[in-house]
Amino acid sequence: MSNGKHLAKGSTPPVLGNDGKLRLYSMRFCPYAQRVHLILDAKNIPYHTIYINLSEKPEWYFDKNPLGKVPALEVPGKENITLYESLVVADYIEEAYTDKQRKLYPSDPFKKAQDRILIERFNGAVISPYYRILFSSEGIPPGAITEFGTGLDIFETELKTRGTPYYGGDKPGMLDYMIWPWCERVDLLKFALGDKYELDKQRFGKLLQWRDLMEKDDAVQKSFLSTENHTKFLQSRKSGENNYDIPSNNAKKLRVG
Repeated sequence: MSNGKHLAKGSTPPVLGNDGKLRLYSMRFCPYAQRVHLILDAKNIPYHTIYINLSEKPEWYFDKNPLGKVPALEVPGKENITLYESLVVADYIEEAYTDKQRKLYPSDPFKKAQDRILIERFNGAVISPYYRILFSSEGIPPGAITEFGTGLDIFETELKTRGTPYYGGDKPGMLDYMIWPWCERVDLLKFALGDKYELDKQRFGKLLQWRDLMEKDDAVQKSFLSTENHTKFLQSRKSGENNYDIPSNNAKKLRVG
């Protein structure tokens, strides 16, 4: 990933030249943007990264994405229209780059549909309670921890059923990369729950093995941030500072479970 600063109000759009590379508008700590970094890096597609300060968004950025969110993808030859929403962008990249690049969805349409269903289930079953726990201002919402664990059970069972190290088989696939950003951040729950929270090694044995493997993946390594960095950003966000340019320190993460 680029080490550039996050562009804010009053900035001018970057001039990158006509080198034919994709342009990804991102934010270093955004899990949805990380999804797109993972797909581009897994498929070895060259691209530029432009980081956006989401608290003080550049005026010109709304011409790139009218919603003002990241990620947004600018395609050479189509600069007047960007693509946004992480799953839409990921699917576009998968379909547009199929000749020499690695395929991330199963070739079988039925299996592909199953993976898409699981991506959608992860959104509701895992991401939703995760954010309720992390950002509740009135204590931990009743049932959120149980709901989070039940959501992870779905993916633990799926790994056992598939009998492969990754959801994609012998290598990570689209499903692996679409759920990874929140698995990278799962230790942040200690910020909300303290050391009493653990991922049970018996209950989530396959998921924990998968997580260890994913950390070593080349594409994951390119966008990986340590729990220390994620925690610093979360603290800055909760204080209202929103420090997007925290210096990287990707030492080995503190383990949960």
